[in-house]
Amino acid sequence: MKDKIMGALQNFGKALMGAVAVMPLAAILMGVGYWIDPEGWGANSVVAAVLIKAGGAVLDNLGWIFAVAIAFGLAKDKNGAAALSGFIGYATVTLILAPGTVAGFKGVDLEALEGQAAIDWAAQGWDAVNDKNVLFGILVGILAAWTYNRFHSTRLPDFLAFFSGRRLVPIMTALLAIVLSAVLYFLWPLLYNLLFNLGQSIVNLGAVGAGLYGFVNRLLIPTGLHHALNSIFWFDVIGINDIGNFLSGGATIEAAKAATDAASCPGAGVWDGSTCTVVGEIGRYQGGFFPIMMFGLPGAALAMYLRADKSRRKVIGSLMLAGALASFFTGVTEPLEFSFMFVAPLLYLVHAALTGIAVAVAAAFKWTAGFGFSAGFVDMVLSSQNPMANKWYMLLVFGVVMFVVYFVIFYALIGALNLSTPGRGDAADDQGAAVSTGDASQAEVASQIIRGLGGASNIKLVDYCATRLRVQVKDPNPVNESTIKATGVPGVIRPSQTAVQVVVGPQVQFVYDEVAHQLSTSGATLEGEKEV
Repeated sequence: MKDKIMGALQNFGKALMGAVAVMPLAAILMGVGYWIDPEGWGANSVVAAVLIKAGGAVLDNLGWIFAVAIAFGLAKDKNGAAALSGFIGYATVTLILAPGTVAGFKGVDLEALEGQAAIDWAAQGWDAVNDKNVLFGILVGILAAWTYNRFHSTRLPDFLAFFSGRRLVPIMTALLAIVLSAVLYFLWPLLYNLLFNLGQSIVNLGAVGAGLYGFVNRLLIPTGLHHALNSIFWFDVIGINDIGNFLSGGATIEAAKAATDAASCPGAGVWDGSTCTVVGEIGRYQGGFFPIMMFGLPGAALAMYLRADKSRRKVIGSLMLAGALASFFTGVTEPLEFSFMFVAPLLYLVHAALTGIAVAVAAAFKWTAGFGFSAGFVDMVLSSQNPMANKWYMLLVFGVVMFVVYFVIFYALIGALNLSTPGRGDAADDQGAAVSTGDASQAEVASQIIRGLGGASNIKLVDYCATRLRVQVKDPNPVNESTIKATGVPGVIRPSQTAVQVVVGPQVQFVYDEVAHQLSTSGATLEGEKEV
């Protein structure tokens, strides 16, 4: 049971990444647009207007994107019929439950609503049923994926044979989406109030709530479940939508000016009874990550390098430098985090606590910057001219402080407790680092990973997310973590008996492609696929 639950959660997190992966596009387009026209937000420049609107094409359609991406990501064999079903399902639900449609069901004249009647209508949350409703997108995506996995191989009688198999899936999804709409018709007003109040309670915790989020975010990294947590704070699941509201910049500011109550004050904006403040408030669940990823972790890398045995510093230096550069420029932290996560878990707990403190401090002083991918230098530059950014330069100053804090704490703890960080202890620990800096080809790396997983015949399913290969094996006993780590990968995670995650880093797609190619030529049969 535990394996099934963990496996389902892992797959869900992986599917979420399919939707999250489009966010950098919005960040780049809108970031450049705000750089071109930081005052008019597109009003003074046609080019800026085009770029900002193009970025909005992502942000304004996140519900659709999540529905399609999750349906596709959770489908057994990643077939386009699942993605199409997600699209149809989302269209069905959002049209049936659109404000105008529901008003017709209830016999309500929306134009005539005023006073308490208008407030009561708003409290039901029907206006939140739109193209950006991520929660609906998640529900529909799961429904479409389940429908695909259940019906994609169903055979109908000969006179209906044309609609058999995968052609049946969109039809069944549309029908089940009607059922889902009926359930949500009664459930959504209650759920909306619950989610809104939950979101407000988190927002009302202010800097403390932001710090707790940052702490738990890092703690969940080893499990891969941080994506699910992030969706609550970064997207419009319970009304916070920190990334979307930040990247929308001028549109969010205008929405704040038009706000008439806490419900209409965007995301983490603060309603004081008469006005809605968003600048310095929205972005609190992002800003504090920049000092950690750009400065803190590189400080830890320097400490680990200096604490390594002198005879092994050349190899460890290459490993630490590559990880530090990835963390600084792109915000990809896993190569560094996994270098000490399991060999010195106390350091990782300290890292999680320092992350929480950094996010809380940045939120308390209202230093905000946002990102579409992660909190690295590239996203910092892109967000600096966004009208939602507030004293973003202080995050750089704070980052220098965090560099020193990380370096001093890591250096002291490694020495005082004799922790087995890279370059210390058994020389075998460095085998992977040596290989990773050598000339091993993708084919050799993939071949050794397959051997470490127990061979092609032991692999049941393989996929990848932003930085990891996600594998389901048939038998956990033949899996040899040492063999896998010898390829130079930063880490191997075993969230359940049959689930194995191989942390590769930003180049994971190319390793996956080679693994998939070698499996296809070996004659291995993966779950949900024909013999390859």
